[in-house]
Amino acid sequence: MTTILGINAYHGDASASLVIDGQLVAAVEEERFNRIKHWAGFPAESIRWCLEAGGVKPEQVDHVAVSFDPRANIGKRIAFVAKNRPSLRAIVDRLKRQGKTLGLEDQFAQAVGRRADQLKAKFHRIEHHQTHVAAGFLISPYEESAVLSVDGMGDFTSTLTALGKGTDWKEFDRVYFPHSIGFLYSAITMYLGFPYYGDEYKVMGLAPYGEPEFADFFRKLIYPKGDVFELNLDYFTHHKQGIRMSWNEGAPMVEPFHSGRLEKELGRLRMKGEEMTSRHDNLAKSLQVVTEEIILHLLNRLHAKAKCPNLCMTGGVAMNSVANGKITRLTPFENVYIPAGAADNGTSFGAAFYVWNRVLGEKRGFVQDHAYWGCESSDDECLAAIQAAGLPCETLETDALLERTVEKMLEGRVVGWFQGKMEFGARALGSRSLIADPRRTDMRDIINLRIKFREKFRPFAPSILEEHVGEWFEIDEHTPYMEKVFPIREEKRALIPAVTHVDGSGRLQSVSKLTNPRYHALISKFFEKTGVPIVLNTSLNENEPVVRIPREALSCFLRTDMDVLVLGNHILDRHAPDFPEQWRKRVDLKPGEMPERR
Repeated sequence: MTTILGINAYHGDASASLVIDGQLVAAVEEERFNRIKHWAGFPAESIRWCLEAGGVKPEQVDHVAVSFDPRANIGKRIAFVAKNRPSLRAIVDRLKRQGKTLGLEDQFAQAVGRRADQLKAKFHRIEHHQTHVAAGFLISPYEESAVLSVDGMGDFTSTLTALGKGTDWKEFDRVYFPHSIGFLYSAITMYLGFPYYGDEYKVMGLAPYGEPEFADFFRKLIYPKGDVFELNLDYFTHHKQGIRMSWNEGAPMVEPFHSGRLEKELGRLRMKGEEMTSRHDNLAKSLQVVTEEIILHLLNRLHAKAKCPNLCMTGGVAMNSVANGKITRLTPFENVYIPAGAADNGTSFGAAFYVWNRVLGEKRGFVQDHAYWGCESSDDECLAAIQAAGLPCETLETDALLERTVEKMLEGRVVGWFQGKMEFGARALGSRSLIADPRRTDMRDIINLRIKFREKFRPFAPSILEEHVGEWFEIDEHTPYMEKVFPIREEKRALIPAVTHVDGSGRLQSVSKLTNPRYHALISKFFEKTGVPIVLNTSLNENEPVVRIPREALSCFLRTDMDVLVLGNHILDRHAPDFPEQWRKRVDLKPGEMPERR
């Protein structure tokens, strides 16, 4: 047995994954344990859980694969410093961040409760984008594929294109620091008044409300250059001053890095909390349009070199589901694979498979066809958490549970759905989800304002039975991870207003009976009663990472206006006659906190 532990440490969305004999066994993000969004430290809890889930003792780990290599592209780094002479502060900040990555062997030993000399694991530090490529191509269904890895920055590279065959790939092009699509999107996200790490998806959701009024301005900031692209550095400061990042208890915080010229030409940045106007809508739309132009330019040039119908995409920019949904329409690529965990979280299993296939030379034998690699709670554990909270519940067999859940949805109730193994990645995919009737025109506002407590413009995803995608969407593609946005057929839009975005699109999840039979059965029951093979799906959380265990789900239930919570085969209904009066309305709690039993 060959055991490989993959680690994404000291990047956003720190995570760990376990691969045994070439099969992914477990994968989880550290934020799910410490409840700090996008946590960027060392994933000690994730490591311990993965080993426990795989039945592996620390002494049995053969290899530890780390998804960065401080020595990578060292020549490029030295040449950049010599040419651009970044500020001393930028150099010191960078050295401080890299200093945290030293001594990983000791940190691993401490995490698993052993001395370093008690462990046999060999450590492999692998260049960041090589792990992205591995996380896309090596676990894809394609023996041959073009590959685009594109993100903010990792090991001095933002973009890599390649052609993969078997377990190897030939690189075509790279884009090095300071040029980056991800940096552009992040800089404008902060300019628009969304200051937190990972807020880019808010801009993507805002864009359909606007017009591309500022597209020509953004075309001055980023533009094609040969087969790749370049930033106009006059509008940024990161190449001189670096990007100020701090890890407040492991949560990455980034300071704005646009230059004074950008505000001089575009106007003052929007402060957090200031009114959102149509101008901001138009800025978001313009940014999205120009980002798509650059991505499509990269892909068209890549196809001309690779001459292959298959594409694998990874990296944080591959989370731009709006752009992803246009690839098969606007490029020659026919098949597009984007893994669950396309961003830095997925580099943990990318690093592990890189070691299995590229370092150890083993054949490929695993295809990632679902995202359910995380923690699981038994029915008994769910019931114990309910009883500890002193709450009443009803326990039903599966068929009756599905029937009752759909009945509640048809009554207009919002249902927390906690089932099976937790999803890996940013999207709730029917294991830790909030679900509701997509036909209700008021449901989007109900969930945004009374449960999620977030901006009104944020859309919700349609989870659709995979066998019905082509009947409801203009493009019929397998989309299991909400990784693509497609136009909803015009005649169907009025039937599902709660999941139809303002531009008539939806970020769908195609649900398979093979990979999530219970969620498929639930949607099938809803389809049987309504003729609509779709439910509204969003993540089961409230200003926190997605819930991991029953206690966190119960806390979320009590402190929001969620109507019903289904934990395994147990159903809690706050409108039921026996539900305690004091908890019929939301309770003032912190995330994860439970009220005192009375």
